[in-house]
Amino acid sequence: MLLTGMNAFSYELILPKEKRSIVNSNYALFVGNMRSSETITINGERILPASNGAFTHSVKLKEGENRVVIRSNYNTQVYKFCKKTPTKSEASEVKELDRQVFRVKDDNTPLRSTPVDAGLNRVAHLFKDTTVVVNGEKDGFYRVFLSKDKIAWIAKKDVEAGCSDTLAEFINMDSKKFKNAVVQTISFSGNLPYTVEDCDKEILFKVYNPEFSDSSVYTVNIPKPEKYFYNVYLENGTYTFKVSEVPHSINDCTVVIDAGHGGSEKGAVGCLGDKEKDINLKIALELQKQLKAAGANVVMTRECDGNISLNDRVKIAKSNQAEIFVSIHLNSIGDTPFNPNKHKGTSVYYFNRNSKQLAQILEKSVSKGVNTRKDGVRTGSFAVIRPTEYVGVLVETAYMINPHDSVLYNSKDFAENAAKGITEGLLEFISK
Repeated sequence: MLLTGMNAFSYELILPKEKRSIVNSNYALFVGNMRSSETITINGERILPASNGAFTHSVKLKEGENRVVIRSNYNTQVYKFCKKTPTKSEASEVKELDRQVFRVKDDNTPLRSTPVDAGLNRVAHLFKDTTVVVNGEKDGFYRVFLSKDKIAWIAKKDVEAGCSDTLAEFINMDSKKFKNAVVQTISFSGNLPYTVEDCDKEILFKVYNPEFSDSSVYTVNIPKPEKYFYNVYLENGTYTFKVSEVPHSINDCTVVIDAGHGGSEKGAVGCLGDKEKDINLKIALELQKQLKAAGANVVMTRECDGNISLNDRVKIAKSNQAEIFVSIHLNSIGDTPFNPNKHKGTSVYYFNRNSKQLAQILEKSVSKGVNTRKDGVRTGSFAVIRPTEYVGVLVETAYMINPHDSVLYNSKDFAENAAKGITEGLLEFISK
């Protein structure tokens, strides 16, 4: 919104959108742009913009009413934030239950190491009709008994009462080696829970049968190559574990390019009003051209401005048997004070261990390509990079809200240079 209406020499605030807000956050973020002739203060602090007039400033909020005054050469604006007093919730204890059997309702149900519906605590994704033995509950989770040495947690909403009339029994195991993959099968007379442990030199698939015995654990050890991905299937009680090697040539690779957000989901908004979804798409289309020229088989999750769900993005990758998945984004910040020297540059996220090497390579190659600060390689539980069926990374090419980064991502060569950095990083990863 243009705050001064008739005055052509006026600052523009992109955020916040409302002059009166009820919030739960600790900080109010002011994002906008100004003319070179202006002087602006926010609660008495002078704002120093980037060369294109972009600025970002955060104000710490106290509980209750907060008044933030913006003064410029031309006007004075007042923003009011009412910060709610947080309600303190007492930590709940685990309630012990008699052992009972439940059935998993749907495929891809998270089995977690802690009773928290967030973060990096997933130990497996269970299949529909898997039976689990429950012996405790906490908040919205059941405690799953796997063996005398192993427990896990599953959301109550994801299971329903099951039947334990027939015990699942072990049938057989089999192993096959191919040129670029190892396939291991293990069969039971029913669907049982499992976990995956990605170790230094091998992957351990463990299947548990706690109804049969408290120590009934079946372990499959599969050596892994340096660059790999793996699949887990379950059909009629038979698990198939497949560990595959990433092809050594870009010509043999299927790369899925995911332009983050799109359609009604704008993503982050920059100081000049730029929408993250638009910049993501520009980079993705440039990357498509460069990777095709390099010989890769390229699949796009979107090639225009449209809505596409996270699940559909993952389905596209799996249905095309992608080896590599690259999701393209620009960064923002959470409920934290904005620091222009800290919240800038290029960062790369991964979830599974097999994707860490590519993330490390891309942080270097992309930051070099677009001349940004290296902002780090981090783990992140993002839906599109959680699957193990491919090497998956999420690239934050720059910060949308950093005024100095906004100069970079608005330059005419940014999309091309970002795509070049990703292409060079992928080629290094595959051929290394």
